[in-house]
Amino acid sequence: MTYWDAIVLGLVQGLTEFLPISSSGHLVLMREVLDVETVHALAIDASLHFATALAVLLYFRKDIWRLVLAAFGWVRGVAPAVSDRVLIFALVLGTIPAALAGILFEDRIDALFHSATAVAWVLIASAVFFLFAEHVYKHNPMRKELTVSKGVGIGLFQVLALLPGMSRSGATIGGGMLLGLTRENAARFSFLLSFPIILGVGIMKLLSLGGAIEFTRGEWGALTVGMIVSFVVGVITIHYFLRYLRNHTLVPFAVYCAGLGMITFALLA
Repeated sequence: MTYWDAIVLGLVQGLTEFLPISSSGHLVLMREVLDVETVHALAIDASLHFATALAVLLYFRKDIWRLVLAAFGWVRGVAPAVSDRVLIFALVLGTIPAALAGILFEDRIDALFHSATAVAWVLIASAVFFLFAEHVYKHNPMRKELTVSKGVGIGLFQVLALLPGMSRSGATIGGGMLLGLTRENAARFSFLLSFPIILGVGIMKLLSLGGAIEFTRGEWGALTVGMIVSFVVGVITIHYFLRYLRNHTLVPFAVYCAGLGMITFALLA
């Protein structure tokens, strides 16, 4: 892996992890284009996932630190504010569905959908899902606050991200919109909810390597650069995507996913 490879992969991961366009699909595509070795790809994916998890940690550091203090205070008998209590339960319980589904069914789903054709279908299905969420959002103007049940519901939508081609952020933001949250609030909860999952995916991929890979000094340097790029781009993407969602829709991303799916079909024909 060269420095250029690492920069490109870091840029792709930092952008696509938080935009609703499927980071896993884009990383697979770019690794093919760059001809990165399969064994190295696992280590690279794990490292880049750590970098984007750190981007979430930095951007939402005040929220996360507040929740940590509230949780420790709760253990000591100091009841947290109602909003913090709701968010803690929503995040903990909302993480469980995707974590369980990933442990129990990820290999089976990957085996069933491990083809470009399947990814293309899922990309098109995700575009339809985004358009449906926008339709419901437009015709239901009442916006509701986050509740524990809504957090669990968004966590169930996160399970859809196990399908190759379905964006985690797209599934959870769209799910939040269907459950009555504003686009921005749905995205903020989506990114907080993604932190343990992204971190967990990185850890699982590293453990699956079992120390079976060695990097040269140059490759370690390239990987470090890739992680820095992924981290910086991830922070910037979170910031501007949240601003974008205040006044804009998911329709452009639906068009992008549908177009990418149709292009994939055309290339396979």
